[in-house]
Amino acid sequence: MIEKLKTCFDEMVVYKDLKKSNFLSDLSLPSYMRDWLLKKFEDECGSFDPDELLDFVRTYLPKKEDWVSIKNRLVIELERVKLLAKVAVDINIKTREISFSLPDFGLSSADTVIEESVWETCKKDLVNGMETWGTVELGYRFPDDYDMKFTKHKAKSAQVGKIKLISFKSFCPYTIDIDYYKDARREFTTDEWLDVLLGAVDYNAAGYLGDEEKKLAMLTRLLPFVEKKLNLIELAPKGTGKSYLFGRVSRFGWLSSGGVMSRAKMFYDLNKRVDGLVAGHDVVTLDEVQTISFSDESEMRAAFKGYLASGIYTVGNYQGIAEAGVVLCGNINKKTMDMDGAVNMFEELPPAFHESALIERFHGFIKGWNIPRMNDDLKVSGWALNSEYFCSIMHELRNDMSYRAIVDELVIVPEQSDTRDTEAVKRIATAYLKLLFPHVRSSKDISVEDFKKYCLGRATLMRETIVKQLELLDVEFKGKAVPEFGIEERDLEESRDSGSGKSSIVFKVDPLGERWKRLD
Repeated sequence: MIEKLKTCFDEMVVYKDLKKSNFLSDLSLPSYMRDWLLKKFEDECGSFDPDELLDFVRTYLPKKEDWVSIKNRLVIELERVKLLAKVAVDINIKTREISFSLPDFGLSSADTVIEESVWETCKKDLVNGMETWGTVELGYRFPDDYDMKFTKHKAKSAQVGKIKLISFKSFCPYTIDIDYYKDARREFTTDEWLDVLLGAVDYNAAGYLGDEEKKLAMLTRLLPFVEKKLNLIELAPKGTGKSYLFGRVSRFGWLSSGGVMSRAKMFYDLNKRVDGLVAGHDVVTLDEVQTISFSDESEMRAAFKGYLASGIYTVGNYQGIAEAGVVLCGNINKKTMDMDGAVNMFEELPPAFHESALIERFHGFIKGWNIPRMNDDLKVSGWALNSEYFCSIMHELRNDMSYRAIVDELVIVPEQSDTRDTEAVKRIATAYLKLLFPHVRSSKDISVEDFKKYCLGRATLMRETIVKQLELLDVEFKGKAVPEFGIEERDLEESRDSGSGKSSIVFKVDPLGERWKRLD
């Protein structure tokens, strides 16, 4: 399969060796940054010079504590400084002045400027998102003439000194061809594609010993990266890699671990007039959720309920819209794992999440105990899809509405089905379709068996866990069940009955909630 991977994806494939070498791990770089460096320094055999790579990191990836030294070079020594950084742009409506900030270093837009000539050369890259990764070249813009700044006429209009942007080169210098990616998927079997996806997020498929269920359980964590406003809860034993996958694989995700979370940080800061985490990311994960506290519990609960339901948040007179999915992650001990729906697992969540109306707005549950504990055999060691490229692909897939149209066409919704259950199952099924079968362009491109097994079936089981927990939280949900969704068959039976252009099959979850059976 390696040759097929190289042939289909060419330079988007890199050699990752996280099993034998600690060199890259010691650098504490996120996966997308590490693979960008590997792509830059590796030869065709996957070899690189560690000293050369380390020298590049020290030069262009400074730490936050190096910022005073960088300011000295810029302002006092008058050097030009290049570094890899995350950039956010601001345009002042009153003055038409364009400025930027470097969030990772605490440099605010009040101290910066992008001059018009520079803006014309780099604006296409900088206006594509709230924050953009790239190679930044900085310099210093002097205040107005020192000889005149103290005169009566000059004092009012004196131009203050600022750090200026000299040039910017996007972190992703190539154009993402999403159609090519979709077509390339056709060259792989489903089993092979699962292995490709695992390698893209730094996991060694061979370490799963052919256990498809464990592979799929791990990949379920990627669903909110490909589908907008998909909200999930995962409880898992320690050491299964939750923090790594949600926080280190994609530059479009944000991981918040423990501590205090406020409405201003999550949604909108009225004082600073700045949008929060949900507005600038594809996925916001609240990790170690048991240790998270809220500055105002009732305020946060109300804000979460509104946002999870519609993607709209209202703070004071400000109303914002965002498309980030929200994921709650927490550790769970073995005796609390809900194997049969009899244990209230959500007691371990913060009190703010003990309300059924809030929990109902989460679409599905990831059973983290089905994901193996991390070990060396699960670390990627070999040729794999570039994580930096793959996270860009997932980001692009979020905007493709064609997959939802296919799901709507295929899924038969029983009468009087609960709207939230239907939307949750369809949204999760759409995410699975994007992730596992991106080449599907119409309902005819996927078999009923594959759609049932990998999309609708798994989506229903994920929703079923939420529904079971709702029963334990609130008597109002007693006896509630996930609707018995069917699948529309289209032109798949012609070999058996030439007159059968359209029929339907209905599936139901069995009492154990783990297998599907056909109702004839």
